[in-house]
Amino acid sequence: MMIYVTDLEGVEHTLEAVPGWRVMEIIREYGLPIKAECGGACACATCHVYVEAGWLDKIPPMSDEEEHMLDEAFDLHDNSRLSCQIIMDDSLDGLKVRLARYG
Repeated sequence: MMIYVTDLEGVEHTLEAVPGWRVMEIIREYGLPIKAECGGACACATCHVYVEAGWLDKIPPMSDEEEHMLDEAFDLHDNSRLSCQIIMDDSLDGLKVRLARYG
């Protein structure tokens, strides 16, 4: 299972994804620049990513808690999500996200 992550310089990285892991954990495991200060507790917005349009309807809907935390993110878009709230499973094989700036 793979995810594709575009970094802040526009370079796409192919990452092997582990089922049950948060997208944020996978990105961090590969050493890409994601701050993820709260470690996945949905208590900050430093794991903010942009989900490619074709994947928006395939990921679980946003919780009220995630929506509230995204209000703290910079450069918010309609496809903004917190990567700590997206859990990898077989249905997300090939997921494409782009890292967002966090400051």
